Amino acid sequence: MLPWWEILLRLGVAAVAGGLIGLNRDLKNKPIGMRTLALVALASALLVAHADHSASSDQLTDPTSRVIQGILTGIGFLGAGVIVRTGNRLEIHGLTTAACTWLAAGIGIVCGAGQWLIVAVALVITFAVLIGGHPAERVLHRLFGGREDERGDGAAPED
Repeated sequence: MLPWWEILLRLGVAAVAGGLIGLNRDLKNKPIGMRTLALVALASALLVAHADHSASSDQLTDPTSRVIQGILTGIGFLGAGVIVRTGNRLEIHGLTTAACTWLAAGIGIVCGAGQWLIVAVALVITFAVLIGGHPAERVLHRLFGGREDERGDGAAPED
C-alpha cells in the first residue's frame, strides 16, 4: 500500500496538471474546461495508483498495463464528444480540445505511476504548444502560403 502522502501527491499533482490544461481551454472558450480535465487526470491517476500497488517494482505490472489500455481506449469517447463538424465539411472544431482530453488522461496515468520528471516535462511542452502554437501557425502560414481563414489573417481556423 502506498503511504498517504504519496497518494495525495500522485492524485493532487494529476488534478492540478489536468486543471491547468483545462484552464487554457476555458480561457479560449472551448467546450471542455478546468474541472473536466482535472477530473480526467485525477481519475487516470487514481486507477493507475490503485493498479500499481507494487511500488517497489520498476516494471509495469500486467494489471497496471490493462488499466492504462482501458483508460486510453475509453477516453476517446469523451474526446470525441467535443469534436464538431460545421456546415462546411472541411471545417472541424474541437480537435485540440479532444487532444487535451487525451493528454490529461496521459498525464494522470504518469502521475499515478509517480513519474514526476515526465509530468513536469510534459506540462512544459504542453503549454508551449497551447500558448505558442497558434502564433507560430500564423507566422508559418504567412511564410509558406497556407490557407487563409475567414478573418484573412493567414491562420488556419483554431479549434
